[in-house]
Amino acid sequence: MIISNMINHLKTIVKHRHLVMKYCFKAGIPIQGLLHDLSKYSPSEFWVGVKYYQGTRSPNVAERQDKGFSSAWMHHKGRNKHHHEYWFDNDRSPIGLKPVEMETKYVIEMFCDRVAASKVYKGDEYTDSTALDYFNGHDHRINMHPNTKELIQKLLQMLADEGEEKTFEYIKKMKK
Repeated sequence: MIISNMINHLKTIVKHRHLVMKYCFKAGIPIQGLLHDLSKYSPSEFWVGVKYYQGTRSPNVAERQDKGFSSAWMHHKGRNKHHHEYWFDNDRSPIGLKPVEMETKYVIEMFCDRVAASKVYKGDEYTDSTALDYFNGHDHRINMHPNTKELIQKLLQMLADEGEEKTFEYIKKMKK
């Protein structure tokens, strides 16, 4: 079981990384594509992924259900700027944290990441609206800077309405 999970988890993260790399190259951010999610190969993320591997969703979800939190996710989000959860700072409000606007290049990488994850986990059920549907379905839980949220929603909506080719053309123009 552990060998099978290890091989399958490795295949999943490699497939995901390669898709994100492909999209980052298309978006004009090749270095981010090459460096994307390298922390998933670290022991604190990789072995948790092996233990909780299912193949149809992130192992972090299963770890969170089992333990009440995900140690792998805590490690991952703290090292990868394409996750909006990285972009929080202390605040004097009762909540104590405030979302900070993400740099555009990281929002673009987040877009590439969400599309790739949707393709990997949905497989043949993937459509160009899958990533938007997931985002909208979890919208009530997403606490991100309004400008960041507006941009990622715009890109995901464009993908759903106009497809990959036009969305990546727009992203390349937007970057200039």
